[in-house]
Amino acid sequence: MSLKDAQAFAFSLAATLMVATVVFHAGDGSLGVMPAHEYDGDAASIVNEFDPFAP
Repeated sequence: MSLKDAQAFAFSLAATLMVATVVFHAGDGSLGVMPAHEYDGDAASIVNEFDPFAP
């Protein structure tokens, strides 16, 4: 997944579920998206975070 696609998906997921989401680098170099409360990986792997409640 490209960075542009991952960020669009993360933003859409955050707005739909009303939860914070993260875009992160997976171990194989690809990008992934998931709710922030489920992410237990390395904080340095996070590329971007989307919080629907942030001003």
